[in-house]
Amino acid sequence: MGGTARRSEGNDVSAPHPQVLQLLERAARSPLPLYHTVPPHVARRLYRDTRAVLAPPPPEVGTVRLRVVDGRVALREYRPPGIPENEALPALVYLHGGGWTIGDLDTHDVLCRQLARGAACTVFSVEYRVAPEDPFPAAVEDAVAATRWIAAQAAKLHIDPARIAVGGDSAGGNLATVVALDARDQGGPALCFQLLIYPATDQRCGFPSHASNGEGYLLTRESIEYFRGHYLPRAEDWTDWRASPLLAQTLEGLPPAFVLTAGFDPLLDEGRAYAARLAKENVQVAYREFADMIHGFILFGGVVETANEAVAECCARLRDAFGRGAP
Repeated sequence: MGGTARRSEGNDVSAPHPQVLQLLERAARSPLPLYHTVPPHVARRLYRDTRAVLAPPPPEVGTVRLRVVDGRVALREYRPPGIPENEALPALVYLHGGGWTIGDLDTHDVLCRQLARGAACTVFSVEYRVAPEDPFPAAVEDAVAATRWIAAQAAKLHIDPARIAVGGDSAGGNLATVVALDARDQGGPALCFQLLIYPATDQRCGFPSHASNGEGYLLTRESIEYFRGHYLPRAEDWTDWRASPLLAQTLEGLPPAFVLTAGFDPLLDEGRAYAARLAKENVQVAYREFADMIHGFILFGGVVETANEAVAECCARLRDAFGRGAP
C-alpha cells in the first residue's frame, strides 16, 4: 500500500495532500498484507476493517431498511431524517466500489448515510454479486435488475419515479454508467442523473495514469490486475461495453452526469476521458478533479478533510439534479 509519492502526469500538484501522505505512510507501516496477495475472502475482511477505521462517524438518518429484489439481490434503503414516511422523495441507486470483488453494504454505509442526508433523497445501496464466485456479467445483471425494480416499485417505496439517479464509486461508478446505458437502450427506467466517483471505464488499463499512479497510492497496478482477473477472467470481455463503458458505441442520450476524479489515481485518465466523451456527445456533464487526492479518498472522511468536501459537492450536485436546491 505504501511507496514513494510520484507526480501524476497532467497534475498541477507535485504530491498528495499532507493528510493523504500521512495515511500512505501509515499504510506502508502496516503489518497487514496487500489485497492482491491474499484470497478474496481475506481481502474482503481487510477492506471492511480498514475502511471502518478511516470513515467519519455515521450520521443519523430517518430510517434504514433491508429490501430484497425478486429474492436474489439485497438492497439497503436509507431515508433522510425529518421527512414523513409517505412523502415521495427523489432516489439514488448506489453501487459500491471494491473492484467487483470486495466491498459491500457495510463498507459504504457511512457514505450512503451522508448522501441521503445531504441530498435529501432516499438512497438504495445495492449488494450485487461479486467475483470470483460470480464473475462478469453478474454484477451488471444485479445492478440493472435492482434499478428496474426500484423504478417499478416507486409508489410502494415512496419515491418519485421522475427523479431517480444512479451512482457509484470506482467499480460501482463503472456499474452506474452501464446501468444508465442499459436504461437508455432498453426504454427505461428514466434516470435523471449519474453520480460517477472515480469510475473505471476502460478495462484495457492502457491510459498513462495507470503507469504514473500505479504504485504508492493504495490502488496499484497489481491490485487492479487482481480485481480484473477475478471479475473479467476472459480477456475477450475487457472490450465489452458492459465492462468498459468508454467503448460503448455512443453515449448520446444519457442523463446528465457529475464525474469526480482524483489526481493520484490510476483511474484518473479514464475518468477524464469518459467525462470528455460525454461532453463531446452532447451529454450535460460537470467534471471535478481533486488533484491532491488518491483513489478511494471519498470514504476517508475520518482522516482526510477533503473527503467530506467531496461528499458535500456530490450532495449539492444531486440536489440540483433533483430540483431541491440548497439545503
